[in-house]
Amino acid sequence: MGPIGVFDSGYGGLTVLKEIIAELPQYEYIYLGDNARAPYGNRGFDTIHAYTLECVQKLFDMGCPLVILACNTASAKALRTIQQHDLPKIAPDKRVLGVIRPTTEMVGTITQTGEVAILATNGTVASESYPIEIKKFFPHVQTYQLACPMWVPLVENNEHENAGADFFVKEYIDKILSQSPGIDTLVLGCTHYPLLMKKIKQYLPGGITVLSQGKLVAHSLKDYLKRHPEMESRLSQNDSRRFFTTDDTAIFDRMAEIFFGKAVPSEKIDWKQHE
Repeated sequence: MGPIGVFDSGYGGLTVLKEIIAELPQYEYIYLGDNARAPYGNRGFDTIHAYTLECVQKLFDMGCPLVILACNTASAKALRTIQQHDLPKIAPDKRVLGVIRPTTEMVGTITQTGEVAILATNGTVASESYPIEIKKFFPHVQTYQLACPMWVPLVENNEHENAGADFFVKEYIDKILSQSPGIDTLVLGCTHYPLLMKKIKQYLPGGITVLSQGKLVAHSLKDYLKRHPEMESRLSQNDSRRFFTTDDTAIFDRMAEIFFGKAVPSEKIDWKQHE
């Protein structure tokens, strides 16, 4: 019996973990933020894959039979390789899931016009993961993408609720909507972006649905565990959470309060201990 591992390159995955815990509070969770090497968004494929695999292995070593990549960049650039190439060799009895598929499985049931916009980081946009996955499930849906490089710094500097954030929120909203008048669904393809939700909605015209990943991932995980009782039976249910960071714990704890909504006591991961 082991915990569910939740991995992110930084803090954004805490918004996903928060929703997962709200939906499935009974399980034990371990969160690992690779803050020392964040952000992943502007790194190359091989580097992102190597870093992500290393952190997934650490979570396996800490007893997690199931790991969620609560990071769009890692899900876009590393998940498929880990699932298809690495897991059969290093841990064939364990599973790694991402955050992109749960979102793309839903968009076609929500859009009425068949036009969906994706707001994400440079790395996620460049990977084309959202358009590719959406096309698999809903071939008729047209997707539009835009990278929003200023949004993550706004959130991480705790400026996302200040008046100075309005310019950058409005700028990206106007840019993405200028791509087509038919867009009626907006996907926030970065786990930082839900913290800007209030301002995003402020600058959106009526009739546009905004999808935030946390709740979608939580519902998808609940469904996954129902469909895979052999995995569910391996998960410890002691209603506990532990938080680990590869960087300074004081910084992590301060940032985590912004993303998770309450204070968390983190521990610095000892890489050698888990080799």
